[in-house]
Amino acid sequence: MLFILAGILGFITIAGLGFAFAGGDSGQAKAAKRAQMIAGGGERQAAVRAKAAANTPDARRQNILKALKEQERKQKKATLSLVSRLQAAGLGENVRMFWMISGGLAVIVALIVFVLSQSLLIALAGGFAAGLGLPRWVLGFLAKGRTKKFTEAFSDAIDIIVRGIKSGLPVHDCLKIIGKESPEPLGGEFRTLTENIAMGVPMDAALEKMYERMPTNELRFFSIVLGIQAKTGGNLAEALGNLSTVLRARKLMKEKIKALSAEAIASASIIGCLPPGVVMLISITSPAYMKPMFTDPRGHLMILGGVLWMTMGVLVMRKMINFKF
Repeated sequence: MLFILAGILGFITIAGLGFAFAGGDSGQAKAAKRAQMIAGGGERQAAVRAKAAANTPDARRQNILKALKEQERKQKKATLSLVSRLQAAGLGENVRMFWMISGGLAVIVALIVFVLSQSLLIALAGGFAAGLGLPRWVLGFLAKGRTKKFTEAFSDAIDIIVRGIKSGLPVHDCLKIIGKESPEPLGGEFRTLTENIAMGVPMDAALEKMYERMPTNELRFFSIVLGIQAKTGGNLAEALGNLSTVLRARKLMKEKIKALSAEAIASASIIGCLPPGVVMLISITSPAYMKPMFTDPRGHLMILGGVLWMTMGVLVMRKMINFKF
């Protein structure tokens, strides 16, 4: 009997110890699971807080500044590209034709200068300037004029989008209205934009292609506003209305800067045109007096030095009167 009782007590003792150890492990596992649940809830709360922080005005401002820096880098890269200049001027992307025209112009000018001056050095210099400088100057002039027309009508296009959104039209229909009703080149660019979107190109990608064809700050601001609104939401009509106000204020500031700098621009133009004008007038009135400059080797060196110094002076004056805004 004592042997049976001792066995029962031993079994109870061993079972109690085993339950105690097993129960301790289960308690630790439950505590670990509870800690993981708390940590998971903390991570979810942190994600919610991060998402809420991304919609604050400071976060939006940081996103806009980041997008502006990226767009500025792309604009500098596009400005140096000959293809982008041709697109901005509305001449397509035929770079080969541009170089063929430049080469033909250089040969023609070099032959004309050689016949008139009988100097190979002057003929080469004239051909180089005409072939490399004149076509690029004409291209820049055309691109600047087309960009100016685009910028002047861009604020009205944004107002059309604002009124269309307030009346219940989708953004795509507003873009179609701009393409139909706006003057060139604004209407043509927006027609190309709507065609790209209709073919399945996303809005941001289509705006990026449009920015490559027309690299202006106004279009950059427009694409940034649409991109930020697509990511964070908000009242698009209000955002575009504020953008239209800012663009009109920029236009007024541009005109004010032009008026204040008109005197400096006129002075620089007169100083830059005076030496070539004097040489031309003396050559017409007294050809014998200027003849040694074109026939004597020392005169050639003097002309070369004068052209170099004049070029440096014109570039310095251009840098001084070129106000970027």
